[in-house]
Amino acid sequence: MAFRFEFDQVHRILLVRFEGRVTEELIAECYRATPKYSTTTGARACILDFSSATELALSSDFLHALALEPVLPAGLLRHCFIIAPTAYEFGLARMFQMEGEHTRPLLEVVHAMNEALAALGVQSPHFEPLAVC
Repeated sequence: MAFRFEFDQVHRILLVRFEGRVTEELIAECYRATPKYSTTTGARACILDFSSATELALSSDFLHALALEPVLPAGLLRHCFIIAPTAYEFGLARMFQMEGEHTRPLLEVVHAMNEALAALGVQSPHFEPLAVC
């Protein structure tokens, strides 16, 4: 299992959990699938959680190209968070954030889930599985 979509219906938060080795192909696959799940759920926020990733095999060129193409139309989501617990993951996520700040002004990079939930004002989320990819 490489990534899975979950959703909190009450707070309308789409959660994408990555596990194991995360490759450029995997991120591209997730990037293609995300609009479907965000639209069908009516998500107002999105969290990309890399807490269970064991390796990020992503080049800076790939992240730069990805940052230039927003995954969702502007205004669809109020907030988007990347959970990047290690220094390496955090650095890559911050690079992505800076490269795409003009297309994703509401993207924040945090170290842990509780930081993202606090920023959203959510205390007790209940995420239900949507799909495993």
